[in-house]
Parts: sequence; structure tokens; C-alpha cells
Amino acid sequence: MGKLLTVFTPTYNRAYCLERCYQSLLRQSNRNFIWMIIDDGSTDDTKQLVEKWIEEDLIEIKYVWQKNQGMHGAHNTAYKLIKTELNVCIDSDDYMSDDAVEKITDFWMRNGSNNVSGLIGLDADLNDNIIGTKMPENLKKSTLFNLYNKYGVTGDKKLIYRTELTRSFPYPLFDNEKYVGLAYKYYLLDTKFEMLLMNEVICYVEYLPDGSSKNMYKQYVNNPKGFAFYRKELMKLPFVGKKFKFKQAIHYVSSSFIQKNRAFIVESPERYLTVLAIPFGLILYLYITSLVLHK
Repeated sequence: MGKLLTVFTPTYNRAYCLERCYQSLLRQSNRNFIWMIIDDGSTDDTKQLVEKWIEEDLIEIKYVWQKNQGMHGAHNTAYKLIKTELNVCIDSDDYMSDDAVEKITDFWMRNGSNNVSGLIGLDADLNDNIIGTKMPENLKKSTLFNLYNKYGVTGDKKLIYRTELTRSFPYPLFDNEKYVGLAYKYYLLDTKFEMLLMNEVICYVEYLPDGSSKNMYKQYVNNPKGFAFYRKELMKLPFVGKKFKFKQAIHYVSSSFIQKNRAFIVESPERYLTVLAIPFGLILYLYITSLVLHK
């Protein structure tokens, strides 16, 4: 039987914490998976570390090095190369529960089909506390968008997708920028199918000081084209209301000011809402840029 799941890990100069992720994969009760490491241009000893693990030959590891493109560029590469039916991203500073692969495999074998995008599991912190809230126990399927915006679920969740679908909607790469919101792809996949819900902890999460989530304001200022693209795409979603679109328009205006794009109104998919959002977007622009400049 071929392997069902690829665990992929984008990494950039994270040799100091990657060992914990590796050890969690060695502890898996089900070894029917591939670990794919996408090294996004690391200059530390990540390559040497991974080569040592490959020589140990305890689990199947595929290592890919590329010039630095940012998290979304690493995801693009992974989705092009993954051959298994399912894939899940485990960040380099996170690790899997000891029975995560077994839970995913068993759940998918019982419930999976071509009529869903994949399944959603839980993240927990290092003290075994669920990140945010659990998913409704009586709810079997949902889109990711509805999970947060209709059912009131909070906190990061672990997304396991069908690989053939994740090849859709590749993330764009912008010159001199390294960030596009990953949810761009996830929300577009919501237009195709719902996802199965599995209230089981799959991943343990630690938000390190050099992680993207801890540096979001700086990311916002340094990647305005990527952020503007992301907000425009969210405004186009067919299942969102005016309130959601207006929030995206505010961020779109702010990012447009940062990149000095004078054509932002013409380029907006929601021109009227964008015009209304200008004063709020200006305030957001001033607030975020002042925070970054004074750090």
C-alpha cells in the first residue's frame, strides 16, 4: 500500500528548532507518511542536519532547497512536488502528536471522499490546551470560512487537504516581497467543497519570536503588494457579505498607501466600498507604519 500522507515543513534558518519536529515524527504510531522539508534558502546548517536524518533512514524524508521566496513560495513548491493523496503542513517550530498520522489516516479511510476538500483537526499549545475553541461536536462538515464566521470557532486549526486540490490557485510571487496570506488558497477551495471536522489534536504549536505571526506588522509594511492582492481576492469571494468585504477594503486601502499605488480604486473589485473605506484605511496605514517605525 502506497503512503497516504505527506507532512511538509517549510523552513528558513530553523535548524535550532527543527529537531523537535523530527523527533515527533519518529514517535508516530503509524509510519505510513513522507516528511517533505522545503528549505526556503536557509544559510544555517539545516541542510547538514537533514542529511544526517536521511542517512539514519528511520522515516522517509524528501529534502528540497530553494532560493528564499517566503512561506507562500515554499507552499507552492510543496504542492507541486507532493505525490500522496493528502498533505498537511507542520511548521518548523511545531510538532505532531504521537498518534497524529494514525488519527488522520483512520479518519480519512472511514470518512474521506472526493466530495470534500480534506479535513480539519485541532492545534494545541505546549501545555496541551486547545488553541482557541473546539469545533461544534454535532457538526460533521463545514467550509473553513463558515467554521470561523458562521459557527464562531476561534484559534488556529490544522488543515489536511487533498493534494490534487491544493495544486489549484498557486500563490503569486511579488518582486522583493516574501508574504501572501495562505488563506487565499483555503478560501478559494471553500468555493469547491466543505471539509470534514475531526475534534482531535494533530499539532502542538509554539509561536516563536522569529515567526511570521509574531512579526505581522512588519510583514504588513514590507509586503504591501502581497497584502493588497490578498484583500482584493477576499473581496471577490462569492459567499461573503458587505461587512466582510468592507473590512477587506480598509486593509486594501492601507496596503495601497504603503505601496504608493494611485490606481487602487480602479483596480479594486469593490470600488464603491473602497472609496468608503479610504478614511479608515488611512488611519490604519498611519497606525501600522508608526508602530513599525518606532519599534
